[in-house]
Amino acid sequence: MKLSIIIVNYNTYTLTKQTIESITQKEHLFQYEILLVDNASKDGSIEKLQETFNDLILKKVLKVFINTSNLGFAKANNIGMRAAEGQYILLLNSDTVINEDCLEQSLKEMDKDLNLGALGCKIVLPDGKLDHACKRGFPTPKASLYYLLKLYKINPIKYGQYDALHLKEDEVGEVDCLMGAFMLMPKTALDKAGLLDEDFFMYGEDIDLCYRIKENGYKILYYPKATITHYKGGSSKKKRTKVIYDFHNAMWIFYKKHYYVKCNFAVTSLVFIGIWIKYLFEIFKNFIHSN
Repeated sequence: MKLSIIIVNYNTYTLTKQTIESITQKEHLFQYEILLVDNASKDGSIEKLQETFNDLILKKVLKVFINTSNLGFAKANNIGMRAAEGQYILLLNSDTVINEDCLEQSLKEMDKDLNLGALGCKIVLPDGKLDHACKRGFPTPKASLYYLLKLYKINPIKYGQYDALHLKEDEVGEVDCLMGAFMLMPKTALDKAGLLDEDFFMYGEDIDLCYRIKENGYKILYYPKATITHYKGGSSKKKRTKVIYDFHNAMWIFYKKHYYVKCNFAVTSLVFIGIWIKYLFEIFKNFIHSN
């Protein structure tokens, strides 16, 4: 068994170094390779990473790919996945730390069911709280409306589809989609579903891939017995305008791709207005926080 771990670096030397070390400083019972894809970092991080992990590069445990421009999360991950040699592929964020035997536990569980198309672990934030995006329902218009109106606070089972609240955070079970910070998949499932959709620059590509994996008849499992810590890219509270745009544009791309033909004009209009009003609100909120 061989595991291919895809990590995308973009100006995050310290975080990426920490992520790689959380893998390599543990003894593993399986073969693995790390495919590090750099998205044209401007801080010298990829050069420093190559120097730090030169021994792993020489051993061909770490393979480095350097892009000449920032291609986005989906394209960068696809470069790694196309070069991957493992039977299993793991998408892993560069701001995460693998806890204990997370990889062993996840691979062992994946091996139990040939119909598993993707597995996600429990993702916790540095304060120990759950990163709710690690288990989700598809953002259907109805689920998104319930979430926006916070109806899940009244009845989490009935109205909590968006965050898959039918499952407790320590309960193993099937979900619609996982978070790209940790997505373990058999290559056979990817061969059928395809790689990440490169129309998504950042955000949404993980939900879209899960949608296509399920369309191909596979199950998606939330497996909280394995855990990682997610540092969310750093400490800055101020988001760049482009990041806010990419997040909301991903919502609209996903809707057009999977729900547009299923919904009438009124629903589509409300979704469009809702997404872009929320975008303007987030831009305003970000401006206030920066002043």
